[in-house]
Amino acid sequence: MAKRHDAIVDMYEKLPVPFGLVRFGVAPDHPEVKNCQDRFTEVASSPRFNFIGNFDMGKVGLLELRKQYDAILFAYGASKDRELSVPGEHLQGVYSARAFVGWYNGLPEYASLSPDLQSGDTAVIIGQGNVALDIARILLSGVERLKTTDIAANALDTLSSSKVTKVHVIGRRGPLQASFTIKELRELMQLLDIQFKPVPLHLLPGLEQKLPRAQKRISDLLRNHSNHSSNDNRLSKSMNLDFLQSPISFNADSDAGNKLASITLSHNRYKNGNDLFDASAGVESTNENDTLKTSLAFRSIGYKSEPLPGMQDLGIEFDLRKGTLPNVAGRVVNGGNAIPGLYCAGWVKRGPTGVIATTMEDAFSTAEIIVSDWAGKASGKPGWEALRSRFPHATDWDDWLKIDAAEREMGRAKGKEREKCSSVDQMLNILR
Repeated sequence: MAKRHDAIVDMYEKLPVPFGLVRFGVAPDHPEVKNCQDRFTEVASSPRFNFIGNFDMGKVGLLELRKQYDAILFAYGASKDRELSVPGEHLQGVYSARAFVGWYNGLPEYASLSPDLQSGDTAVIIGQGNVALDIARILLSGVERLKTTDIAANALDTLSSSKVTKVHVIGRRGPLQASFTIKELRELMQLLDIQFKPVPLHLLPGLEQKLPRAQKRISDLLRNHSNHSSNDNRLSKSMNLDFLQSPISFNADSDAGNKLASITLSHNRYKNGNDLFDASAGVESTNENDTLKTSLAFRSIGYKSEPLPGMQDLGIEFDLRKGTLPNVAGRVVNGGNAIPGLYCAGWVKRGPTGVIATTMEDAFSTAEIIVSDWAGKASGKPGWEALRSRFPHATDWDDWLKIDAAEREMGRAKGKEREKCSSVDQMLNILR
């Protein structure tokens, strides 16, 4: 912090623009996106705030950054996908959820992904979290519904010619162990002209059973939906929530070598003595298998954070198993002792769980800890001023406002809120 207590700046950001996960990791039809950006913009209006983009931390190093700042907040999320570790997982036609979500949100890293939505009519999503339901909703939504959002232009073009009409969302356990939230489930079920497969009622508790509020709401929604589910075969699209199944292999097309043709799924059952309505209930394989034909699959079983280069030099022992920074209430610790001036928030603090609101509340709590640690303390450390001359192409908040205005103008020409730049060069060209 400088003497005027500049806000801690998250500078591990090679992109010229802010907002991270809110801009590139949330489905474009979510209203929370605008709400979060408005809140962040409010924070950015403070004269004590700096945003630095188009900046490669690897050219500075954490040790040097520590010399220039009193406090460093690690809030870089989870950039690694969890894998299934089953045969054929990397066949052509199998995509990670992170890559697909980044693609339709215009993340430059995945601008050239080019998912094959034309080879078949069936898509399979492995995992039943909110991201899995986001992907299902994007695949089944009509283009008319999406074209007014800030979805990437190339994604909209690809989706407009998609042949996908059937989506299976596969879960290892039952409906009351799934990690999706009531809000995501409701949004998916509110799609028009979609035939939903009823959930077997024996997997849902009776109306008299006492459950935690969140589980009860999900159970009631699934029960009501299953009792009134449409069997109208004239509906052109269908959606299945398939429970108690696990993939054991992704199978290649015998004529196309490396291209996905089907997935073999193992049927599961609850372990003896487990309450099938308990959120922590475990399952085991029945050794009965089915094969589902598909040329398109998504792995959506969660993300994992990775350590940054130079963390050990700061005394940080990153927890590789959990994928988190060891911390107490947001203070990074070593052996239970806080490392002065090092903090964390979000997924790298507590793991990749929760929705945007959860992450925001978590960030607020860490911010309060930082304020309490540094309130009333003066500092002679120069902060960004000591680094600025070495990075003439770094972007600031005023640069973002210019990019923002240009994206909004491009969007207006297409009848949408904004047209995101799909490459770093395109963003920087606006500034040039």
